[in-house]
Amino acid sequence: MTADQTTAFQANGGFLPAEVSAVILAFVFAILLLWGVWALRTAYTGWAEQRLSQRQFLGVAVRVTALYLALTYFLLS
Repeated sequence: MTADQTTAFQANGGFLPAEVSAVILAFVFAILLLWGVWALRTAYTGWAEQRLSQRQFLGVAVRVTALYLALTYFLLS
């Protein structure tokens, strides 16, 4: 954004664009963590009731971790 656009944004919104960006990133990571907890809890329940093998449970855990690490890399770099 140009300096004029940033000034207009701050004058009309009352906050800086960087603050909006931080809030959006925090929201994305909060949703990702909630989804990850839900996925891991569901997989654990399936494993505990012997509907999932240990390999399938670990697969879910690895995918959740990989997704979190990839989004962290892309969104915070």
